[in-house]
Amino acid sequence: MESEEKSSARYVSGGEEDSLDRLLPAVNIGLTPRKRTTSQCKSEPPLLRTSKRTIYTAGRPPWYNEHGTQSKEAFVIGLCGGSASGKTTVARKIIEALDVPWVVHLSMDSFYKNLTEEQQVLAKSNDFNFDHPDAFDFVLLVHTLHKLKQGKSVKIPVYDFTTHGRQKEWKTVYGASVIIFEGIMSFADKELLKLLDMKIFVDTDSDIRLVRRLRRDITERGRDIDGVIKQYNKFVKPAFEQYIEPTMRLADIVVPRGGWNTVAIDLIVQHVHSQLEERELSVRAALASAHQAQPLPATLSVLENTPQVRGMHTIIRNKDTSRDEFIFYSKRLMRLLIERALSFLPSQVHTVQTPQGQDYEGRTFHGKGITGVSILRAGETMEPALRAVCKDVRIGKILIQTNQDTGEPELHYLRLPKDISDDHVILMDCTVSTGAAAMMAVRVLLDHDVQEDKILLVSLLMAEMGVHSIAYAFPQVKIITTAVDKKVNDLFHIIPGIGNFGDRYFGTDAPPDWSDDDMDEPSY
Repeated sequence: MESEEKSSARYVSGGEEDSLDRLLPAVNIGLTPRKRTTSQCKSEPPLLRTSKRTIYTAGRPPWYNEHGTQSKEAFVIGLCGGSASGKTTVARKIIEALDVPWVVHLSMDSFYKNLTEEQQVLAKSNDFNFDHPDAFDFVLLVHTLHKLKQGKSVKIPVYDFTTHGRQKEWKTVYGASVIIFEGIMSFADKELLKLLDMKIFVDTDSDIRLVRRLRRDITERGRDIDGVIKQYNKFVKPAFEQYIEPTMRLADIVVPRGGWNTVAIDLIVQHVHSQLEERELSVRAALASAHQAQPLPATLSVLENTPQVRGMHTIIRNKDTSRDEFIFYSKRLMRLLIERALSFLPSQVHTVQTPQGQDYEGRTFHGKGITGVSILRAGETMEPALRAVCKDVRIGKILIQTNQDTGEPELHYLRLPKDISDDHVILMDCTVSTGAAAMMAVRVLLDHDVQEDKILLVSLLMAEMGVHSIAYAFPQVKIITTAVDKKVNDLFHIIPGIGNFGDRYFGTDAPPDWSDDDMDEPSY
């Protein structure tokens, strides 16, 4: 068996042998053990702190093409190994060495099934087998990993090992260039295996794994030594021999000694980097050359060019306009724009009684809710206008920045209200040139299950190029603006344009290579 396993995978050795003395925990029986312990699932933290440096994990590049459809899936690394073999340590080492944006670390521990009352009794006496395939919800796990690989937003259960059940609140996970999935049964399901692009088995000596399990279960999960050893001999060891160890032959790489094996980590990282390079996209360049010389789409609504609107545009487009006047007249246009956008929301007949006791047949909003989402930072200036005319509106925010090396938009931050999928969403972006930032924001909303025909994109000024790009990619999105300019120059500036709206509004200096697409420059 051992020779067969080693011949079917790359067995990478390296580093120093773990010492049992060093791993053995100093357990003080007199101390009250910690009771808080839940499954962990990391997604899109703003940064990852390591012993050497801080890695920014923001900056997700486009995961879709100019048609708005997903064109690349996340690269999924599956980590398998016995209990306490060091899978989580290997995962963290890979994340640190990869140094790529938007890595999701998904633990199989989150997908334990809820226990029945009878099973709860067995668990309390250490007589329930948590190391059997039947203990895991593979249906939910496969569905979740499949959606996450496709770039969709997913909800992950949080499992509490002290109560042996899922907590009420689930964690929302979204966005990944790389997904690192680890668990003792990572290779135990055929459908799950199909989702793994790279399979790694962490092979650690059984004595070391036992010592680590003793340390973890006693200090972190409030268990006693006798209970841990009983559970290990009765369930953990037999399960490893029957279900886990045989799957080593499925691995692409076998890593002995876990996170200490720097040779194996480097090999894995090199392979992942090569795979990511093959999947790189150039969305903005494609947008600049596509869908031009076409009539403006029917989904576009431009505010009537009245003398009042024309006059306000004259003021805000004037390079000599003071900041105070620029803000004042921009706000006036925003108010008109938002009022116009609200007229496209669904409504139904609603009859009320006037103070004179007469019926009045009016109309009322016909939908569950309205959410405003601003593309930071300039889009945030439109929020007061929305709040002024839409009572109790919920607000979300998306930060998209330009990568200075590639010129591509990157998603750095998002905060969306819960259950946004049921709402009509007003997406606010002050200026749109190529449409790259707006397209990314729409794609984010779609990934959170917002219906395309419930998205209204509002912008003070758009270029024809951006209108065409968005309408072509998302034909059901309603586009509302106060004006459309015909041209975009080589620097993606709208011509004649309005300048850098965010800098004129906030009184900051624009960088030399700014774009009219509302994408701020990185601040770190």
